[in-house]
Amino acid sequence: MTDLVILILVFLATGLGFLAVNLFVGRLARPHRPDAEKGSIYECGEPTIGSSWIQFDLRFYVVALLFVIFDVEMAFFFPWATVFGTANRLADADTPAEARPALLAEVGAPADVPPDEWHRLAQLAFVDILIFFGVLLVGFAYLWKRGDLEWVRSTAGQEPPAQGGK
Repeated sequence: MTDLVILILVFLATGLGFLAVNLFVGRLARPHRPDAEKGSIYECGEPTIGSSWIQFDLRFYVVALLFVIFDVEMAFFFPWATVFGTANRLADADTPAEARPALLAEVGAPADVPPDEWHRLAQLAFVDILIFFGVLLVGFAYLWKRGDLEWVRSTAGQEPPAQGGK
């Protein structure tokens, strides 16, 4: 076997060992007093009422998906901020020479890049994030205009259903 396979097997065995030890210690430490109330089914701390096969409002899913989409998009701002901040510090002539090697190592850049290039990189990063944020705002405005962000939609703007014989 190669060294990589051995390392992966050791990693898996260690992970399974930690899991088994924690489950075993938990079984020894926790009390075991089953009763009918603990065995009953509940939903968010409330007892269930009726069948679970009900029509669920689609707006819950829409709001959850919109949150996930915009939350993931916002996560892209953090690496951008790191690159933008480091490029600005490297472009600044007042940055001490002692601090430059650490900043260069942070972004993995060669030491012979002039400050003028870092200034251009910072400008490019700023334009990129403006475009990215603009696309997010357009998407947000579109969803707002469509009414997907409203929890209860108004029926005032909708046309009544057409009558059968007319």
